Amino acid sequence: MILNFGSINIDNVYQVSRFPGAGETISAKSLEKILGGKGINQTIAVQRAGAAIFHVGHVGKDEWIFDQLSKMEVDKKFIYSCAGVTGHAIIYVDDLGENKIVIHAGANEQFKSKQCDEILEQFKLEKPWVILQNEINLSLEVAIKAKELGFKVCYSAAPFSSECVNKILPYVDLLAMNETEMKELQNTSSKNLADFNVAMTLVTLGSRGAELYIQGEVIKQTSFDIKPVDTTGAGDTFLGSFIARYDCGESVQSALQYASGAAAIQITRMGAAPAIPTYNQVQEFLNVNT
Repeated sequence: MILNFGSINIDNVYQVSRFPGAGETISAKSLEKILGGKGINQTIAVQRAGAAIFHVGHVGKDEWIFDQLSKMEVDKKFIYSCAGVTGHAIIYVDDLGENKIVIHAGANEQFKSKQCDEILEQFKLEKPWVILQNEINLSLEVAIKAKELGFKVCYSAAPFSSECVNKILPYVDLLAMNETEMKELQNTSSKNLADFNVAMTLVTLGSRGAELYIQGEVIKQTSFDIKPVDTTGAGDTFLGSFIARYDCGESVQSALQYASGAAAIQITRMGAAPAIPTYNQVQEFLNVNT
């Protein structure tokens, strides 16, 4: 079982032929309003990969969000409505499927220490995985409490902040980054990945696949040859899918292959959370492509 203390956003997705330059105004081909945010993307990926998960999050007084969560069958027990605006993102997607994103935290910064501690205490006998990212406040505090109760902690180092990463790493069992974030971490700390003393480090490499650093070895996972439509949320899909299958008892290599298949399908669809495939869809894809 998994607990995700994570962001929930409204993604405003603009399809553009290319990204604008400095001071330039261009016209968008289309605009879509889609459920997103690293946290909820990961939760839906975990859920659709077949693992049990509770999402802990905050939104503004926004019925649209709750309607979307209901449609995606997300358990709303620990999702709270609060004053202020829901977190949101402005996302540009070009004709190559690449993206540029600006986020506003909004309600994602409304986590309270007492509230988080009480939720963790409810699950202390189960000792589940806890997923965290930098899109919410109190990630460090939640990680410390989770480790105190014997949970395992998975942490996405995004949006990247060297200060946040270096503070939380002593409490992390699975560190997840993309290649750019890994290079930033190494440059700002002057350390190699092996020097951080984290049990597992997952680095996604875009079209080149992913690498998992575990117990002194590197397990490589190639990507599938897929033409992307929209890469938004691909890393979240990969991580959520991997940790779900690993939590369900699959081997590291099997979980990585599943995650690669899930991400491959996801990038052929527009949007983040709604584009994440189900377990059966991924298995059908892997049966044909492996």
